[in-house]
Amino acid sequence: MAISSIESVLQQMRALAPTFDRSATVGGEVAAGGFAGELKKSLNRISDMQNQASGQAEAFELGKPGVALNDVMIDLQKANIGFQTGLQVRNKVVQAYQEIMNMPA
Repeated sequence: MAISSIESVLQQMRALAPTFDRSATVGGEVAAGGFAGELKKSLNRISDMQNQASGQAEAFELGKPGVALNDVMIDLQKANIGFQTGLQVRNKVVQAYQEIMNMPA
């Protein structure tokens, strides 16, 4: 990835930072700040994407009108990518935990 594209992403993140609402609620509770809260929200979004994709696939299988195959396939791929990303984040967190636990005292 080129430096200019990384800088572009950083600029976009900085532009969106003030609009981030830290008091967002998740499931009726105030989400915990920091990494744990963000992880919980991400897992909820992944779950929602998977539920939506499977619901849309079921609707297509039942022949409901207005459900196109290309939309179903795209939603299934989005859900799969979200799941794979979550899995990789989990793997990195476990790896970091193991490295910390193996540090000499």
